[in-house]
Amino acid sequence: MTAGSSERNSYMVPDPLGSGEVEVLNASNVYGVDNPPRRGKVRDVYDLGDELLILTTDRISAFDVVYPTLIPHKGRSLHALADYWLKETKNVFPNHFIKSVDDRSMRVKKAERIDVEWVCRGYLYGSAWRSYRDGAREVSGMSLPDGLIMADELPEVILTPTTKSEEGHDREITRIEAIETGLITADEWAVLEEASFTLYERYLSEAKRRGFIIPDFKLEFGRREGALIQIDEPPTHDSARFWAEDSYEPGRGQESTCLDKEFLRECLRRMGYTGDGPPPVIPSPVVREVSKRCVASYAVISGSKELTDFNLSSVDEVMKELLT
Repeated sequence: MTAGSSERNSYMVPDPLGSGEVEVLNASNVYGVDNPPRRGKVRDVYDLGDELLILTTDRISAFDVVYPTLIPHKGRSLHALADYWLKETKNVFPNHFIKSVDDRSMRVKKAERIDVEWVCRGYLYGSAWRSYRDGAREVSGMSLPDGLIMADELPEVILTPTTKSEEGHDREITRIEAIETGLITADEWAVLEEASFTLYERYLSEAKRRGFIIPDFKLEFGRREGALIQIDEPPTHDSARFWAEDSYEPGRGQESTCLDKEFLRECLRRMGYTGDGPPPVIPSPVVREVSKRCVASYAVISGSKELTDFNLSSVDEVMKELLT
């Protein structure tokens, strides 16, 4: 049975990017009661023995919370970009990709996950910027100079690994802690540290060909048959930041022309929600702009469209729209 023939918890909604309606998928049930999926925040994962089937829904999360609102076009766009990247970088470092089954699902090699999330940062933003703003001058063992501002390019790319937790917040972890707690061996750490930097260089160079910067992204790796491979997802709307190079300006937020989830996070902050309490319904103007960014992240990075094709609205413009 393929994902295309699955029983699905889906329904039709008005298409925020055009006329008519579009299907949104909340949850899948590809193999029925015989093989229920493990449901992550966004993806449903089926165990096929030596392989996994990963199906990307239209769910969305932020601040470690899954929202009741589905995002049209999100699942298919994230799947398409993951397919693109995994094929593009398979010769840089081995990965788990086998083949796409349909426009939401791929079959991958099953591996033993290493419970470390590898976060590469080339620019000072997000949690690293907040720590620096509050006085920290060392990030994951690397000393940073005084005088940097939000979104500045760092003197060199840094790696800020975190624990990988099924529940709760991940926390930063050092090489020594990871080795001493048995998460990884010293040899494995050396290989994956180098792989993270090499993959970042490749992703960044490909994105810059399309006029975009990847300021940071996260990776996961696993063990399979005595070898290390990249698993989970490559840089997508959910797992990386994408900034338009021609509008990049240090010292300010980059959400107006970003193609990543930080736009949603900033909208939610303006709405007064940062993860505490029941998640709100995402307003339709925000849904429209998030949907645009999901579609654009694949279309622009893959070279099929230009950013100007999407007429993105800024956070300020959307907040003003919500008040009218």
